[in-house]
Amino acid sequence: MNENKSKKLDNEAVHEPSRQYFIPAQIVHNFSQKGRDHLNRKTNSQFILSLQAGAFMAFGAAFSVLLSMGIDIKGLSHLMAGLGFATGYAMVFLSGAILFTEVNVLLPSYLFQKPSILSLKIVKFWLATYCGNILGALFVGTLIILSKSLSPEFYQELNTYINQNKMSFLADGTWGFFQIIISGILANWLIGMAAFLTTAARDITGKIIGTLLPVTLFVAGNFQHSAANMGYFSIGIFTNDTYTWYQFLLYNLIPASIGNIIGGAIMVSLLFSFAYKDDIENDIK
Repeated sequence: MNENKSKKLDNEAVHEPSRQYFIPAQIVHNFSQKGRDHLNRKTNSQFILSLQAGAFMAFGAAFSVLLSMGIDIKGLSHLMAGLGFATGYAMVFLSGAILFTEVNVLLPSYLFQKPSILSLKIVKFWLATYCGNILGALFVGTLIILSKSLSPEFYQELNTYINQNKMSFLADGTWGFFQIIISGILANWLIGMAAFLTTAARDITGKIIGTLLPVTLFVAGNFQHSAANMGYFSIGIFTNDTYTWYQFLLYNLIPASIGNIIGGAIMVSLLFSFAYKDDIENDIK
């Protein structure tokens, strides 16, 4: 009798549902491994995956404008724009494409555990990723313009969005440059958490929801995210009469990128790596 009861309990334990997400220490360790894997890829593979990520940013930017066009209720407009852009990020996260702003979380997570590997190889990887993202976004932006698929109203809406939300910091002069850096910190803090939640999820639905929430928040907050802005600028560069390409680069992308590195590397990677250091070491052992 007792033996049968024991066997029944064992069978129930075997069929007990497993946890449907990864715990934080596992996520940080996963970040480190993904950072290592990306760093050790051949340069041509890094570049191709970076091109793909930049292309997805341009698609996400176009979709965010298309979904929010004509909506006067701000909350609903922000929600639809966030939903549109989350599509681009979901494609990045699920495909393994390499996005500069995600690298700002993954690579530092690896370097904080292996601080002795700092080298020129890392600088080359970061540059390849950044340039690949820009070129991938520009490629899709060019195709969109040439296809003439989108209406004049789309381009008008896009240019209004760029002028009011991306380049309006110029009105504050030098202080505007630092405002973008601060805004960039907030943006990549949220994208780092999107990567965190996406990594925590163990199924497609969870990964998409984990992407959607932080992305919607940074879009609604108008936080300056360099990779997202590459998507908007890749189309706007052909249609915006107010600003030139070098103004997009010098007065938005560069300060936003500085903030993104700080937000991803310090606010997400460093803090979580330090907080869960002992747990990670115990898991590895």
